[in-house]
Amino acid sequence: MTLAIPEDDARLLYCVPDAMRFLSIRSKDTIYALMRTGRLRSVKEGRARKIPASALHEYVALLEREAGEQQ
Repeated sequence: MTLAIPEDDARLLYCVPDAMRFLSIRSKDTIYALMRTGRLRSVKEGRARKIPASALHEYVALLEREAGEQQ
């Protein structure tokens, strides 16, 4: 499974609403909980939290590994 980041989107850092859209998560609280627990890496830029594109891919890979272990 590949993450659906548009090809013309070459950003390296994504804000929380963009990460929510890419991961199909409807709640900001869920994203912040994932960051707080370390399941989704983030960096701080000024006062804002940003999610690196690589962290989005890593999180999807983590979910796939966990799904494979449950089978």
